[in-house]
Amino acid sequence: MSHIIPKSALDFFKTLEKNNNREWFTEHKSEFKAIEAEVKQTYTALNNRLSAHDDIDKMKMFRIYRDVRFSKDKTPYKTHFGASFHRKKPELRGGYYLQIQPNNESFIATGFWQPHKDDLLRLRKEFEMDASEMRSIINDKEFKSVWGNLVGDEVKTAPKGFNKEHENIDLIKKKMYIFTKKFTDREVTSKDFINTVDNSFKSIRPFFDYMSDVLTTNLNGESII
Repeated sequence: MSHIIPKSALDFFKTLEKNNNREWFTEHKSEFKAIEAEVKQTYTALNNRLSAHDDIDKMKMFRIYRDVRFSKDKTPYKTHFGASFHRKKPELRGGYYLQIQPNNESFIATGFWQPHKDDLLRLRKEFEMDASEMRSIINDKEFKSVWGNLVGDEVKTAPKGFNKEHENIDLIKKKMYIFTKKFTDREVTSKDFINTVDNSFKSIRPFFDYMSDVLTTNLNGESII
């Protein structure tokens, strides 16, 4: 059975963008719930695909309600669907994310978003010692054709205790290690979309395998789990 993101999902969010208030949403809530249920089936299908080649312990589809307590933007609703897929911890690290958003803003993301400070220090220490394997993976031609360059926030010069002139400072100064890939509305609503997403996620595995190995061992390569 093919699971396709319905065009109605993108159309609904386009209209919601112009009517992001409780009155309008309440009036159209039944329409939203029907679309949400259909999209959830597609997310579940992707979860099943991922589980065929990775150990996924849970999928989380995020609610449409925004937390506006600390935000300047007080609109009450998100204008996208989002879901994350968690790998089995502690031995498998990293995670997958798929966001469905109109106006060619849909994307997938994978990697390490705001890693725990201990994990971040361990990765920085690894790159300080040797980053050749990491570079070999992320500079691979096929890998780059899918994911492009590593992205994510970084410190301005060097983290405390690290030399800003180090040859691997570009990796050491990162605060997160993420890859993203954007999709057009036409791609999102095509019958091949979930297959494309799954294949993209599958291609991240050399990076995940390497990072998981680093994060489950000490600098001597001895297991810490």
